[in-house]
Amino acid sequence: MSKPAISIEHISKAYRIGLAQQSDSFASTVKSLLKKPLKTLRKFNEDYSSGQDVYWALKDVSFEVERGEVLGLIGRNGAGKSTLLKVLSRIVEPTSGHAIMRGRVSSLLEVGTGFHPELTGRENIYLNGAILGMKRSEIKRKFDQIVEFSEVGKFLDTPVKRYSSGMYVRLAFSVAAHLEPEIMIVDEVLAVGDAAFQQKCLGKMSDVMRQGRTIIFVSHSMDAIASLCSSVVHLRKGCASEKMSVEAGIRSYLDEAAAGDNLPLSQKPRTIQIDNHPPVFHDLKIRGQDGPTVMIPVGTRVGFDVTLRNFADVPGHLTLGIGLNNVRGQRVALFHTEYHKGLTFRGVDELTLHCDVESLPLVPGTYTIDLVLADGYNMLEKVERAGQIEVVFNDILGTGKLPNGKQSVVVLPCTWSN
Repeated sequence: MSKPAISIEHISKAYRIGLAQQSDSFASTVKSLLKKPLKTLRKFNEDYSSGQDVYWALKDVSFEVERGEVLGLIGRNGAGKSTLLKVLSRIVEPTSGHAIMRGRVSSLLEVGTGFHPELTGRENIYLNGAILGMKRSEIKRKFDQIVEFSEVGKFLDTPVKRYSSGMYVRLAFSVAAHLEPEIMIVDEVLAVGDAAFQQKCLGKMSDVMRQGRTIIFVSHSMDAIASLCSSVVHLRKGCASEKMSVEAGIRSYLDEAAAGDNLPLSQKPRTIQIDNHPPVFHDLKIRGQDGPTVMIPVGTRVGFDVTLRNFADVPGHLTLGIGLNNVRGQRVALFHTEYHKGLTFRGVDELTLHCDVESLPLVPGTYTIDLVLADGYNMLEKVERAGQIEVVFNDILGTGKLPNGKQSVVVLPCTWSN
């Protein structure tokens, strides 16, 4: 019986809160060792067992990933997902425990990881291939496919430091997917790209899966997790669940997300938030055809009033998106200022935007509301489960019957004849 592709054994990672420029990279460790050898050596024996300034990003995490398995790693912000991926990618050293990676590893983490900013796109393709242990002839054979997929051919001989974040991610993903690693580690950097490229990436990941590669995939999109993954590990405050089915993992994630449902919008946790900036989304009110309510009969009017505050210092042409998700966390509807109205806006001290939907054709069920503030495709703030509505039965078809949630997402009228 073959050994698993990845064995994670009792990994913990602790940080000292408040230490300036704390880093665990190999380069920074070597630099510190040369400049301050005694202090650096003492660091390896540092006692993290006590002290109020100790923060445990990971706590005794253990699980295995079989060869050819696509594992979804899910959890709220701060759960430890990115820290675990950095440990697996050998970017940081764990405080205790270890991971065994049986195969060539390609990591696509936050934008900027793995590329040298002074080198061109062409040079970085060859550099990444060499890091993966590939021969130049192997890289050359894949080169045209990488460039075509990334859509950055015009800028191939430009230093990547001049690339936009979207271009950077397109090239980085293309390199990671095409250079045939046995193990792929993918963080949710695809959120930087546009919607069409995200779908293209998901399609490529499906191709990689069919080739029997092992993948660890981090995403806040339960729809992507459901469509790509064969199993799930749920991280909460640095602790890992047992490996579970995708359905069980999604339920666990949504149950955790529901824990903040009773908080005011201004206090709800943010999936994405501008660094060192107070929350922008302040209030959400829901209106039905007869006034404030969360009970919306099928096919009737619904309105959303979203109040934003304290964002006069946020630059860009801003947009607001309101997403509706079903009980599986799948997006079933999106109402967007730019898509639906051609509307963008600038940051101000306070602004209330009103979205009116004349007829909501969703099947009966509970739907949660996501709010997203963005500048183009760059998401600035996202609140999952900002609110929820209950769509209830309404005899809009005149038959006394409606499709259920397993049969359809929407209720649309039609004409039958014989």
